[in-house]
Amino acid sequence: MRILLLLTVVLLTACGFHLRGQAGMPFETLYLDAANPGTPFIADLRRNLEANKVRFVNSAEKADVVLNIVSEVPEKQILTLGGSGRVNEFLLRYRVSLRAYDLKGREWIPAEEMALRRDYIYDDTKVLAKEAEEAQLYNSMISDMVQQVVRRLSRAKPQLPQ
Repeated sequence: MRILLLLTVVLLTACGFHLRGQAGMPFETLYLDAANPGTPFIADLRRNLEANKVRFVNSAEKADVVLNIVSEVPEKQILTLGGSGRVNEFLLRYRVSLRAYDLKGREWIPAEEMALRRDYIYDDTKVLAKEAEEAQLYNSMISDMVQQVVRRLSRAKPQLPQ
């Protein structure tokens, strides 16, 4: 068993595999301006950015970059209906609109909307289980969205005003 584990580690390191580390940000301080600062997305984003050595400041004037989370919108839509008119599938969407800039008038991330979607099969005989599945899917989308925003910020550069 030990030989198999050792062989696996050797093969993984030989092929160049390594765990994803911290993103490393091109700025040190950030002011987070969110339309709704009390959401799980904002809390998770703060934790991730702090883990990447970003220091949050309490005013835009003290920040290298201002991250403006304009909106975050969870949506649920019926995807398919069965022959009896009952819902068979739902489509879940999670959209975040954001923009990053500095006080010199330079855009770091122009206004954009990022979106994720998940489909899931619904069964009205298992309502509690399906509600739990829906909550888990939303939590997964929030986590994925945070990672996308962090990666986007790690590659951001100030752009000259046009």
